Amino acid sequence: MELEMKDELGSTVERLAAAAGLLEQAVERLAQRQNDFALDAEASIGRIVATVERQREAELEEKLAAAEAQIAELKAAAASVPAEVTHGRKTLPVSMANLLAKQGVTVETMEAGAVDAALVSLSVEQRIAVKAQLMRFGLLG
Repeated sequence: MELEMKDELGSTVERLAAAAGLLEQAVERLAQRQNDFALDAEASIGRIVATVERQREAELEEKLAAAEAQIAELKAAAASVPAEVTHGRKTLPVSMANLLAKQGVTVETMEAGAVDAALVSLSVEQRIAVKAQLMRFGLLG
């Protein structure tokens, strides 16, 4: 009877050892699969990131090309504008308009003689400055 129990115990131990070996193999295969899956996932993510970056670069290149085209159009438009208009506005500063109005000269009726008569009370430097501004704004020829 003891011999039978030893045989049963021995066969049970052998079966347990075989099961343990199979479990170890299964764990190794699962670890390998997990490692393979992680590598595949990294490769897929890398391809996705590269695709997104290429799309973003293409969008930025399109925007840059559009901006450069717009700059070229604006430069061409600015080159075709007459020189007298490029000074900006064609109105006098308020202080100059007030100074001339006190002397009875309006912007619509501005003539060189009327301007000279209106500026008699100013110093030579001030007269030169006023006439320079009038010429800059295209109001005095």
